Amino acid sequence: MNNTRLPISVTIIAINEADRIGATIDSVIDWVDEVIVVDSGSQDGTPDVATQHGARCIHNDWPGYGQQKRFAEDQSKNDWIFNLDADERVLPELRDEILKCFESPEDLADGYFMAIHDRLYCTDKLSQYTPYKPVRLYRQSKGRYSSSPVHDRVIMNAQTTTATLKGRIAHDSLRSFHHRIEKMNEYSEAQAADMMTKGRKPSKFRIIVDFWASFIVGYCFRGYWRGGLMGYIYAVNFAYSRFLRQIKLYEQHHHSIASKQSSLPK
Repeated sequence: MNNTRLPISVTIIAINEADRIGATIDSVIDWVDEVIVVDSGSQDGTPDVATQHGARCIHNDWPGYGQQKRFAEDQSKNDWIFNLDADERVLPELRDEILKCFESPEDLADGYFMAIHDRLYCTDKLSQYTPYKPVRLYRQSKGRYSSSPVHDRVIMNAQTTTATLKGRIAHDSLRSFHHRIEKMNEYSEAQAADMMTKGRKPSKFRIIVDFWASFIVGYCFRGYWRGGLMGYIYAVNFAYSRFLRQIKLYEQHHHSIASKQSSLPK
């Protein structure tokens, strides 16, 4: 690997990630121009850890996933943005592939899809199912993160070019099962609120079916079965997160109707 620093701003949003964010920063700090961490109020020393590992840390109160990532974009001095979550690591083959792409600037696409693989908890194995492949490396003059509070994805402008990289990002999504439950609870709450805002109605059919259908999707079609017992646990977690957002939509819809009825004149 050469010592070239690419004209890329790595953006990371974080809260209470002191135990993981150092490794995330270390996976990119030696070959990008800058690493920006946007912290929304950590109590565990995350800003100090980020700074010690070479990142520039900025505080911004939590506005939602998409909005926070857009805020991070606005702090960047480069047109090229590489967004990472605080529990992700750029693997060496992806790093080398990106370095190779930038050797020919005239051939660069405007955005790059890349594979994100979960690292199975309590193991060193990456999951082998067909992974989530979002755009993570992109020119912000050609695409920006959605302003949605829950759907944090890059929306590329019309008539832009994209390509898919072969290298992978490792996703250490599980810190502990306690943390996983907290994360599912928080995210499903936000998902249900977003669905309410969009006028979505709860479905009794989906409340009954979503868990079992999602388990089959995760265990069979995503290939979690390859992970043995841990794969089974991941499939159950995936199914339960889908179930949670359905029952929370049902709950919020019920409270909304009850509130409207109580406000009617007697």
